[in-house]
Amino acid sequence: MPTEVQEETFTLEDILTSLKQMHRLILWNDDVNSFEHVIYCMMKYLDYSENQAEKIAWKVHNEGKCAILEGSLTEVEVYRKILQQEGLTVSVE
Repeated sequence: MPTEVQEETFTLEDILTSLKQMHRLILWNDDVNSFEHVIYCMMKYLDYSENQAEKIAWKVHNEGKCAILEGSLTEVEVYRKILQQEGLTVSVE
């Protein structure tokens, strides 16, 4: 008795989408950076509004960390390097 095999086809876009993992850029609390500097960096580099940037600063202050960006590893790494050059403590998850 022959075995039936069902063939499934995928487009290149389907494959690339399934391989693409999302990464998060995490901003950590530290004793070095002021609220003003964190807010400035969030607005300048990540295009957050002043209100959004202030909420991020408070969340980092109160909870110790905050996810500030989600995207491909390449995108997140670019912003990690920029924000580290500004003196912020950031990591990629």
